[in-house]
Amino acid sequence: MNELFEGDLTPGDKLLYVNNAIKGKLLECETLIEQAVNNTKEQFSNSPDLDARIMDAAMDALASFTHMSKQALESARIRAEIKAILMGPGKLYEMLRERAVTE
Repeated sequence: MNELFEGDLTPGDKLLYVNNAIKGKLLECETLIEQAVNNTKEQFSNSPDLDARIMDAAMDALASFTHMSKQALESARIRAEIKAILMGPGKLYEMLRERAVTE
């Protein structure tokens, strides 16, 4: 995974992108679901539809994350909501404390 991307990216950035942004979009694709059910893993891996949907997912992720980041940068209300999510269900405080203990 570390060799996949260049630039100032953490391993967490890369995992988040692949496992959440890309895989999340692929899991929503009915065509891929049908192909996964009806083919072996090797056949599925060789599907041109999979390659095309990965490209689509990368474009969708770029558009979505750019749009959301722009909104967050321009809105104190959105940043406050992000903070509330991080401090509540995101458990940022607890995870940071836990990380300090394990390092």
